Amino acid sequence: MSKYLARRLGLLLPTLLGVSLVVFVLVRLLPGDATTLQLQDAKTTAADEAALKHDLGLDQPIYVQYATWLGTLLHGDLGHSFKSRNSVSEELSLRIPVTLELGFLALCIAVAIAIPVGVISAARQDTVADYVSRSAAIGLLAIPGFWLATLVVTLPSIWWSWTPPLRYTRLQEDPLKNLLQVILPAAILGLGLSGGLMRLIRTQMLEVLRQDFVRTAAAKGLAEHSIVIRHALKNAFIPALTALGLQVSLLISGTVVLESIFVLPGMGRYLLEAVQARDYPVIQGLNLLFATVIVLANLVVDLLYGWLDPRVRYT
Repeated sequence: MSKYLARRLGLLLPTLLGVSLVVFVLVRLLPGDATTLQLQDAKTTAADEAALKHDLGLDQPIYVQYATWLGTLLHGDLGHSFKSRNSVSEELSLRIPVTLELGFLALCIAVAIAIPVGVISAARQDTVADYVSRSAAIGLLAIPGFWLATLVVTLPSIWWSWTPPLRYTRLQEDPLKNLLQVILPAAILGLGLSGGLMRLIRTQMLEVLRQDFVRTAAAKGLAEHSIVIRHALKNAFIPALTALGLQVSLLISGTVVLESIFVLPGMGRYLLEAVQARDYPVIQGLNLLFATVIVLANLVVDLLYGWLDPRVRYT
C-alpha cells in the first residue's frame, strides 16, 4: 500500500502542473483583460493602459508570466489580486472555512438522505415506498439547484416579507446564527447531490441482495435488518463511495452558484467575481486549490476501498 500511495502522490505534482498551465492559458483567451476592465474611464489613454499592464506584469510573453507565477508559487505565495491588490493567500484563508462548512454540511445531508432511502427502496422493491423514493430521486436530479435557490430566496419575501440574512456571520462569532445562514444553501446543495447517490445505492443494493451469501445469511435465520445493514450495505457502498469522490467537483461547482445567490463570502463567489474582473492570480490560485482538493478526495476514496472490501489489494 505504501508503494501505491507513493506512486499516487508522485502523480499529484504533474497533474496540478498540467491543470495550472491549462487554466493559465485559457483565462487569457477570454474576451477582455484585466487592464481594460480596470481602466473604464473615458479619460484614460494608451499610455495609462501600457503603464498598468507593466505594473501587473501583463506586458511580458505568456511563458515568462507563467514562469514568474510558478516561481512565486514555489515560495508559498499565490500572488496578489489585480483588483484589490490584496494577497490571494490571505483572502483564501478567510473564504476557505465558508466553502468548507457549506460543502461538508451539503455532503452530510446528501448521505443522510440517500443511504436510508436507497436501502429502503431496494429492500422494499416494487412497493409504494420504492415508487415514491425513485420518483423523488428523479425529481431531485431534474430540479436545477440555482432555480430552487432562487425560489427559496424570492417566494418567502413575497409571501411573508422574509429573506435569508444577507450579512454573513462567521462560525466563531455566533455558531447558531452562522448555522441558520448556511443550512438553507447546504440543504439545497445536498438535495441535488442525494438524487443520483440514492439511485446508485438502490441499484447496488438490489444486486447484492440477490447474491448467494445474502441468501445463506437469510437461511441461517439472521434478522432482515442485520442482513441488510451488516452484510449487504457494506458491499453495496463501494460504488457509492466512488460517486461520492466524483461529487466533490459537483460540490465545488454548486458552491459557486449558491454562494452568489445567498451572498456567502466563500471561494465560489470569490471565483465568480475574479472571472468577471479577469483577476488572473485569483483564478489561478482558486483553480489550483480546487484541483488539489479533487485529486486528494479521489485518492482518499481509493484508499477507503481496502477498508470496505478486504479483497482489494494495492499493488
